[in-house]
Amino acid sequence: MSRTYCHLCHEMEKALAPLMIEYRVELDVLDVDADPRLEAQYNEWVPVLLHEGTELCHHSLDLAKVRDYLGKIR
Repeated sequence: MSRTYCHLCHEMEKALAPLMIEYRVELDVLDVDADPRLEAQYNEWVPVLLHEGTELCHHSLDLAKVRDYLGKIR
């Protein structure tokens, strides 16, 4: 979950780039402001990194947690 004007969101996307290559995964970025339901749910938490409904981190990338998670689903 992201916002176009959110610097934390842009930072998380950049930080995820090497992991996406390493684990061969793609990132779908959803703008919370484009959907009232998503905005209500994630408004103060963006950026939020989710995988199939599992929240991996919010506000900043928890690299260790994301690596551990990706290693388990690989």
